[in-house]
Amino acid sequence: MKRAGIAAVFTIATLALAGCAGGGGNEGGEAGSTLTIWVDANRADALKDVIQTFEDDNGVTVKVVQKEFGDTLKEDFTKQVPTGKGPDVVVGAHDWLGSWVQNGVVAPLTVDNAADFQDVATQAMSYEGQQYGLPVSIENIALIRNTDLDPDPHDTFDEMIATGEDLVAAGTVEFPFIVQVGANADPYHMYPIQTSFGAPVFGTNADGSYNADDLQLANEGGDKFAAKLVEWGKSGVLNVSVDGDIAIENFVNKKSPYIITGPWNLPRIKEAGINYSIEAVPSAGGEPSQPFVGVQGFFVSAKTDNALLANKFVVEYLGSEEVQTSIFEKGGRAPALKTAFDAAQSNPDVAAFGEVGAAGVPQPSIPAMGQVWSDWGATEAALIAGSAGDPKAAWQKMADTIATKIKG
Repeated sequence: MKRAGIAAVFTIATLALAGCAGGGGNEGGEAGSTLTIWVDANRADALKDVIQTFEDDNGVTVKVVQKEFGDTLKEDFTKQVPTGKGPDVVVGAHDWLGSWVQNGVVAPLTVDNAADFQDVATQAMSYEGQQYGLPVSIENIALIRNTDLDPDPHDTFDEMIATGEDLVAAGTVEFPFIVQVGANADPYHMYPIQTSFGAPVFGTNADGSYNADDLQLANEGGDKFAAKLVEWGKSGVLNVSVDGDIAIENFVNKKSPYIITGPWNLPRIKEAGINYSIEAVPSAGGEPSQPFVGVQGFFVSAKTDNALLANKFVVEYLGSEEVQTSIFEKGGRAPALKTAFDAAQSNPDVAAFGEVGAAGVPQPSIPAMGQVWSDWGATEAALIAGSAGDPKAAWQKMADTIATKIKG
């Protein structure tokens, strides 16, 4: 796709609820139509050129409504689409997909070149075998090690913690290891450690999709993980007083040699002048650690009046290497398109996070996942704080509660 040099109208709408789905009442997207998209500010900036090109190529206007990326965007889209409002195209996270499909607000997407995207990205943007989203960005967490404090990687989590404790004993650091936990814990950041015990959230079907009827949290590995949370809480390896802000603050101030975090914290780490290595979280339970992989991309409204136009914009334009690279350069998240990802790997941070993410698993997008987070986090927090009683009993009770909620 070539970018046209002719300037086109680029409308930034600032009203949070502005924009109706479609505008011309036609499915083909004839000249003169208006296509409305909801997108966050970072990606809006990255899309300026391609929007100009799309407008010029098709004789249409693209109305951009800037939204803060997060739950409010997700909920606004869910509420407005059934009323005939909302955008034709929306940016979103793959783990919103199950809820959106269940509510009938997104349309299936035909991506003929799906094989050109990272497998984990295509899988994440699919639900029950049907692709709904065009992936643009992939992100995951990893271990970041201060190489001045500890120059060598470790094969196991216990070895790493032992080194960290030696540094604490020597007065070099205050924490042997740090990760955000918080009052309600953070299962997302703890998941690589949990999976190293062989305790995923759900089992999978033959096609690799998650099976909501196969809750795996409380298998034997889960019981072992629960016991370790109690142990790490007592020893100070984990602390419910440490939230995300406290974790990164202590790492950039060289008070901990290790942190589990994502690429969003790299700017602060670089600004602090930390020499670092990005690597897989060492195994605590004997099996490989697997972080959740998050995928972000674009979806087409199920109620758009401009279905063909919206699909064309998403698949043909946003799926190009040029656009995926532009989004990466603005936001720092690895591209989902293989050719763009390969080019981005000249950046060592992208290559390192990508290597860790290649061993990860998509964060579940099935609706049942919405019943998991609260009890999962609360139980982890209680175990770490030492208030849960017997760890196996507490973990099993959590799993039973979650299973009951999933069944409704």
